[in-house]
Amino acid sequence: MSLEEPESETDVGTTELTADEPDELAALLGENVLDREEHVNAPGFVIRPDAVQDTLSTLKEEAGYDHLSCVSAQEYDDRYESIYHLKKFDDPTDEVSVVVPADPENPVSESAEPVFRTADWHEREAYDLVGIDYDDHPDLRRILLPETWQGHPLSQDYDEDHPQIVPLREHANPLQEDHEAEDDSDTMFLNIGPHHPATHGVLHLKTTLDGEQVADVESDIGYLHRCEEQMAQNSTYRYQIMPYPDRWDYISAGLLNEWAYARAAEDMADIDVPEYAQVIRTMGAELCRIAAHMLAVGTFALDVYGDFTAIFMYAIREREKVQNILEDLTGQRLMFNYFRLGGVVWDLPEPRDEFFSNTRDFLDELPEAVEEFHDMITSNEILQLRTIDTGILPPEVAKDYGATGPVLRGSGVDYDLRRDDPYGYYDELDWDVVTEDGCDNYARLLVRLREVEESAKIIEQCVDLLEDWPEEERNIQANVPRTIRPDEDKEIYRAVEGAKGELGIYMRSDGTEKPGRFKIRSPCFSNLQTLPEMANGEYIPDVVAALGSLDIVLGEVDR
Repeated sequence: MSLEEPESETDVGTTELTADEPDELAALLGENVLDREEHVNAPGFVIRPDAVQDTLSTLKEEAGYDHLSCVSAQEYDDRYESIYHLKKFDDPTDEVSVVVPADPENPVSESAEPVFRTADWHEREAYDLVGIDYDDHPDLRRILLPETWQGHPLSQDYDEDHPQIVPLREHANPLQEDHEAEDDSDTMFLNIGPHHPATHGVLHLKTTLDGEQVADVESDIGYLHRCEEQMAQNSTYRYQIMPYPDRWDYISAGLLNEWAYARAAEDMADIDVPEYAQVIRTMGAELCRIAAHMLAVGTFALDVYGDFTAIFMYAIREREKVQNILEDLTGQRLMFNYFRLGGVVWDLPEPRDEFFSNTRDFLDELPEAVEEFHDMITSNEILQLRTIDTGILPPEVAKDYGATGPVLRGSGVDYDLRRDDPYGYYDELDWDVVTEDGCDNYARLLVRLREVEESAKIIEQCVDLLEDWPEEERNIQANVPRTIRPDEDKEIYRAVEGAKGELGIYMRSDGTEKPGRFKIRSPCFSNLQTLPEMANGEYIPDVVAALGSLDIVLGEVDR
C-alpha cells in the first residue's frame, strides 16, 4: 500500500531512526513502500522491485542501517521474493527487513550491489538457485553451480530429472590457444586450486598476474554441493534439524553452529532456555571457539611459511586438549549434536569434579601455550615481513562487504554479537571484545590469539558458576512441546558470533512442523568476498597469506 509522505523534509531530518519507529521509517521511504510486514525480529517493508537501490541507500545513509547481513530469496505460487536483512554495526539489535516481490512470469528485481558490495555474491546465489534476475548487477552469473547447469534448483518448476550433459564445446579452455602477445605483455593467467593445500578446502582461485603482481583474483566456489539448507527444510524443527549444523563449519565449531539454529528456532517458538543450560552452552561455545582458533593459527603458519613446521603441531596439541574436554561434555569429538531446543541434551559428565579439574588444568596451561605462539609466530621476523602491511582491508571496505568476526575486528571495527546482541550468559560475564587497527594479515592473526585468552576468561567464570550451582536447580532443558508448529508465514532472522563471524539463520514457517524456507548466513561466504580487495597489487605468496587470514571452511561457504 502507499504510505503517507512526510509533510516536509524537516520531518525526517538526518538523524538516525530505529526499528522502534516503523512509521517514521515508512515515511522516510515514501512511495517506495507498497506494504508492511512484521517479522519476529524486525519490521518488514515491502517495496517496489525497481526501488531497491533508492530504498537501501536511504536506510543506509539517513537511518544508519549500514550492515547488510543476509539476503534471502524464495519462490511462492504468486511471486518471487528477495529479503534484505539490515542491521547497524553500532547496534545489531536494531534490524529492518526489506522485502522485494518480483513478477512470477518475469522475476526481475533491481540489484543492491551498488549500495552494499556484499550483495554481489548473495544475489548471484539467489539467481543461481532460485532464478531471480537482478537488474544492474555487475556480474550476474551462477556462483555455486556450473554455468552450464540447466534450471534453478530451488524454483518450483525445476526438473530434477533433466540431464545435465552439455556439449564438449562448453568445456573449452577459457583462454583458447596459448599464445604470446606481440607486445611481450607480462599478463599471465594462473590457477590456484581447486585441489591445493593452502585453499582450506576445494576452492579455485582464478588469478590474473601483471608481471609478479596480482591484477585480479576471482574465487570459484561451489565444488561442495552439500544441500544443507534443503535438508533442514525437509526436517522437523525439534528433532531432525539439530544434527546438521555441526557439519557447516566442521572445524571444531559445532556447538557455535548449533546455537545459531537453536537461537532462531527458540525465538520463533517462544522457548525460554533455563539459566543453568545457558551457562553450559556459553562454556561449550567458547571451548569450540578456542579449538577453531587453534587450527586457524596452525594452518595460517603453514600458509605463510610454506612448510610443515612445529607451529602446526603445537596448535594441534592445544586443540586436542579442548577436543578431549568437548568429548567428555558431549560424547562426540566433532559432530557434537549436544544442544537441544530449550537447552542441552544432558548435564555435565560425572564425576563433575573430575570434569572441572580437567577444564581448569587446561585453562591454567593455556597462557603459557599462547605465549609460545607469540614467541614462534607473532614475534617471528619472517612472519612479520610476510604479514604486516599485506592483505590490507580498510574498515569501511570490510563493512561494505559484510565481513564479520576476526576479519572485521582485525580492521578495527568493534563489533561482536556476544556483547552487542546478547544471548546465552555473555552479558553476565566479564570479558572484552578484541580489536586490532592494523587492517592486515598480521592484525587478524593477533585478534584470534587474543580472543583465545578472552574465551578462557569466559570459560573460567562459567566453571566457577557451575561448580556452585545448587543441585536442585540444575535444569538443563525447558518444557518444549513435542511438536513445534509456528504460525504460517512467521519469519525470523537470528545470528550468533561464530568462530568465523556472524552465523545467522533465516527461517519462514509454512504452518507445518518443517520450515518453509531455511537460509544459512555463512560468515565465511561473506568474508571470502573480500579476498580481491586484499590481494590486488600483492604478490602470489601474499594472496595465500590473505586467504589463510580469512580462516574459511568451504563446507560452510558452499553449504
